[in-house]
Amino acid sequence: MVAYVTRAGLSVAAELAAFVEDEALTGTGVSADAFWAGAAAIVTRFAPENRALLATRDRLQASIDAWHRERRGAPIDADSYRAFLEEIGYLVAEPAPFAITTHGVDAEVATRAGPQLVVPALNARFLLNAANARWGSLYDALYGTDALGDPAPSGGYDPARGAAVVAFAKTFLDATVPLAGISWADWRGGTPPLADPAQLVGRRGDSLLLRHHGLHIEVAIDPGHAIGRDDPAGIADVVLESALTTIVDLEDSIAAVDAADKVAAYANWLGLLRGDLTATFAKDGRSVTRTPAPDRRYTAEDGGTLVLPGRSLLFVRTVGHLMTTPALLLPDGTEAPEGIVDALVVGLIGTHDVRGDRAAGNSAAGAIYVVKPKMHGPEECAFTDRLFDAVEDLLGLARHTIKVGVMDEERRTSANLAACIHAVRHRICFINTGFLDRTGDEIHTSFEAGPMVPKAAMRDSTWIAAYEDRNVRIGLACGLGGRAQIGKGMWAAPDRMADMLAQKSAHPLAGASTAWVPSPTAATLHAIHYHQVDVGARQRAIAGQPVPPLAALLSIPLATPTWLPHDVRAELDNNAQGLLGYVVRWIDQGIGCSKVPDLTDVGLMEDRATLRISSQHMANWLHHGVCSRADIEDALARMAARVDQQNAGEPHYRPLLAPGSLAMDAARAMILDGARQPNGYTEPLLHHYRTVAKQAMDRARADT
Repeated sequence: MVAYVTRAGLSVAAELAAFVEDEALTGTGVSADAFWAGAAAIVTRFAPENRALLATRDRLQASIDAWHRERRGAPIDADSYRAFLEEIGYLVAEPAPFAITTHGVDAEVATRAGPQLVVPALNARFLLNAANARWGSLYDALYGTDALGDPAPSGGYDPARGAAVVAFAKTFLDATVPLAGISWADWRGGTPPLADPAQLVGRRGDSLLLRHHGLHIEVAIDPGHAIGRDDPAGIADVVLESALTTIVDLEDSIAAVDAADKVAAYANWLGLLRGDLTATFAKDGRSVTRTPAPDRRYTAEDGGTLVLPGRSLLFVRTVGHLMTTPALLLPDGTEAPEGIVDALVVGLIGTHDVRGDRAAGNSAAGAIYVVKPKMHGPEECAFTDRLFDAVEDLLGLARHTIKVGVMDEERRTSANLAACIHAVRHRICFINTGFLDRTGDEIHTSFEAGPMVPKAAMRDSTWIAAYEDRNVRIGLACGLGGRAQIGKGMWAAPDRMADMLAQKSAHPLAGASTAWVPSPTAATLHAIHYHQVDVGARQRAIAGQPVPPLAALLSIPLATPTWLPHDVRAELDNNAQGLLGYVVRWIDQGIGCSKVPDLTDVGLMEDRATLRISSQHMANWLHHGVCSRADIEDALARMAARVDQQNAGEPHYRPLLAPGSLAMDAARAMILDGARQPNGYTEPLLHHYRTVAKQAMDRARADT
């Protein structure tokens, strides 16, 4: 049972009240009474509007479902479809040309291009790894992955592989910070004869700090090092400025269903911003404690001191508008919208950085960066803007201190992107494309239109090309270039770095100033792409190009089913295996993001966005008779056995085929009830089954 205390007419979970009053408020200059009174006013004011926005989603979806049912089997006329979407308010009028006015934004967001990490807020070790991934060893990234084409070696040091790593790194230096007349492979030390001497911006001992495309490269010189002693110039490593920014995630990559979960996530975010977060763990038979990395100090070429951040610039991603939380109850006893609670608490925590004892420990510009996911259209963006206004007023923050990142991952947002940007034009700092959630919403929005193409074919659909191109072009037309990030989505295969090196340069080439990567090592390798591509130049070249037509974005990826039974079985197995592999960890262990082996045992990063696709795709095929209920059950049984086998060695794993598996029940419900889930989201069912699982674990502990 949750213990509540009363604060300004609200019922607040005791652990949340204690965290706010004893930790988050300390040093902010805001009293507990003022905070709770303001929080009560904000929740009371905004909760009804939040509910109304969700009702609008339901109304629009019901209208779209009815329209498609009436025309099922007939070709969709693009003009009629667009007129219908305008009539029901799904499409709104385009705003007159405008440019965002966001100010007070750090260079890492506004003008510099580089990789971005997303990390679950509930794992302190991962948080610190990500924050410290601002700098990464290129030698380690190349040696320890398949980046050079072969798998990482086991056992002791492989000299041949080491030589290949050094050769790759020096070729990279030749392309990025070339020497005059010679290769870095031929350099023997001393002051390097750079073709552009201005690229040398600092030194630390004998090590050199170089700059290219706004990113720094440290050539570490140490003739006494195990690697440096065999190098003619004593080069021991090439260290790249890697993850310029990191998103600390309170949303899709964590399983937070109650007050205890929320407080744990908030506490980690507070510790990271304050700089006192630590994580102790066992590694190679010894205890290791990780702390935030210090800043890096160099002697500038003019003799002064050059200080560079040792950590990524941090964003926090809150939840969307859908869910409520038992951590805080309204005066009528109903749960408060979780997104409003997040806004209040992360805003409070952010004050530690903008005016607390560690002011500017994160943002030198004095900004609080909040990514707001899963908003549907400009009305919801405007709601978030007003909510952030109210939080700033409560906390005594200057207007637009809280910046907002708008994730372009829902169809109604994509179709109205300029209007969405306009709604938050004074505080927007980030847009990105989220192919995974966007695909899930594509399926659910047009659920009644007919069966969808297989998942793999989605990437070749007309809508996805328009979606990716429109995001960049609309962002540039609205003035985001030089003021805000334009981002692209995640590389989902963390063990396939050679493929990432070969393919992910497409993101900066598309004009994106950042793109998501799954690990610090991936960030270091992806940083190479931002040296290969001048993103600012690409954006200038793209600006003014025509935006792909809305009709292309609104084209529905419907299939003409001609599949043989084994084709259907293969697609169901693929969906069921990924779904089960993710859900079993979410429900039984509270792991919100994990590397799930696919059917070929390749580990893929899975979170709720991938789950949304798999469950909605199976539900869509079931609804339209491509498969039967028996086919679904057979796929679940086959893939449960496969997932149980893949996880047989995990000490805390509970088999899906064990009697009474809540994870199996949850997976089945997501498919069979998929058509009725709000916008196809998986959170309501995941939260329900995880809560039941936690209650069962609590009872078991009490019995012992």
